[in-house]
Amino acid sequence: MKEIKAYIRKDRADLVIQKLEEAGVKGMTVLDASALAEWADKKAFSFSIEYIQKYSTVVKIELICEDQEVDNLSSVIAEFGKTGTRGDGWVFVSNIEKSIRIRTGEIDLIK
Repeated sequence: MKEIKAYIRKDRADLVIQKLEEAGVKGMTVLDASALAEWADKKAFSFSIEYIQKYSTVVKIELICEDQEVDNLSSVIAEFGKTGTRGDGWVFVSNIEKSIRIRTGEIDLIK
């Protein structure tokens, strides 16, 4: 199993989510996040007293998939998240070592 984490522009999130669902993703976590410092979009940043630096709003998408799906799904994110300008975001892929379903205690059964 793999975990994909993507940080994308907020205005690309709806399209990326739609395309991931069309590609067969049954569930994902979508969060508003702030990109700070070097990760902030140089053309659409704000200054923050809270963060004491410049930041831009991004969307973080997290999903779990089978190993054979990871190339396709990460490509979907990259293709439909891309605007061609600096600050389009990042896609990270990690291995999942173990999963536990909290309700039942089942181990390594991600469905």
